[in-house]
Amino acid sequence: MEPIIIVLIILVVLVFIALIKTIQVIPQASAAIVERFGRYTRTLNAGLNIVVPFIDTIRNRIDLREQVVPFPPQPVITQDNLVVNIDTVIYYQVTDARAATYEVASYIQAIEQLTVTTLRNIIGGMDLERTLTSREEINAALRGVLDEATGKWGIRVNRVELKAIEPPTSIQDSMEKQMRADRDKRAAILQAEGVRQSEILTAEGQKQSAILRAEGEAKAAALRAEGEAQAIRVVFESIHAGDPDQKLLSYQYLQMLPKIAEGDANKLWIVPSEIGDALKGLGGALGNFNPAGNASIPKPGGPERQAPPID
Repeated sequence: MEPIIIVLIILVVLVFIALIKTIQVIPQASAAIVERFGRYTRTLNAGLNIVVPFIDTIRNRIDLREQVVPFPPQPVITQDNLVVNIDTVIYYQVTDARAATYEVASYIQAIEQLTVTTLRNIIGGMDLERTLTSREEINAALRGVLDEATGKWGIRVNRVELKAIEPPTSIQDSMEKQMRADRDKRAAILQAEGVRQSEILTAEGQKQSAILRAEGEAKAAALRAEGEAQAIRVVFESIHAGDPDQKLLSYQYLQMLPKIAEGDANKLWIVPSEIGDALKGLGGALGNFNPAGNASIPKPGGPERQAPPID
């Protein structure tokens, strides 16, 4: 009985293994390559799949999701003979599991080497300055070449990014000095512009202040002159309203003479022409007095008589 039990156990184990090999569960966004006696037969898609045990074998399982592969820095020589290290990142996706399995031995290594050679061809036609400022152009050119070359491998390159472009240390120092000099230059220009603008605003303010001051002084002088003219007009009207005689006017002229001569700075002063008439009138008035101090008082209708002396 024991040999029969052993045989039954072996048969159960074989059946269990056959069931395991017959039923293949493929995860979502994955594919499996099936070979029969070493020859490709079909591609298993996501889900439950049945294969012939011990005849069909799973050659390769491929992830169909988009993959991100960073490549190590690669030394590249620019057109002006400078060596720069460039880090790249490739975003790709397997679109044909059969082609990715049989058309290329290792598509990851193939993409890496193709990226390096294409990058050297592109950078070799650019100088350092253009290389540092043309990332989008380099990415587009690199992606176009990779997408065309990897299409027959069942690979689609979605994006190519340059992570870093590192020039030599000496060049970096020179670039930093140049950038520092440019910043200092811009700072000096901005400071000079600020000083210039400040001086312009100050001059404009002084100009406006002077204009306003002059306008104020002109208005004040006009108001002052108008007031003096009004005062003179009032005095003139008052004098004419009082109907003064020639003697009073002569006396007023004589009172004004000391005021005209006042002041140490008055080196030259002008006597009005009317002063002569005033003096003439005043002299006629004084002529009525005698030298001895006796005034001649005419009698009405008769000869003059002497007035008594004045003590």
